[in-house]
Amino acid sequence: MFNELFNWLAMIELPVFAALFRMIAKQRREMEEYLLESQNHTDGRVDLCKEALADFKLHVARNYVSTNYLKDVENRLTNHLLRIEKKLDDVGRGK
Repeated sequence: MFNELFNWLAMIELPVFAALFRMIAKQRREMEEYLLESQNHTDGRVDLCKEALADFKLHVARNYVSTNYLKDVENRLTNHLLRIEKKLDDVGRGK
């Protein structure tokens, strides 16, 4: 009986467990390689997105309205509205 159990362990179970251990170790190694590759790919994409965002910000800063221009338009609009208000006040007083 002990001999049969020992033979069963030696012939079947030990090789099966060794094969399972090798499969698990191989899967773990492959998964670590895949994760590292995915992380490198993702890092590269993040860098590309950062560069694209920086380029877009620069494009907006160069091609859209400047602060000085906005102040000039605001001053002209304010002056025009003040003239309209003065005319309405004059009409309201009966001049």
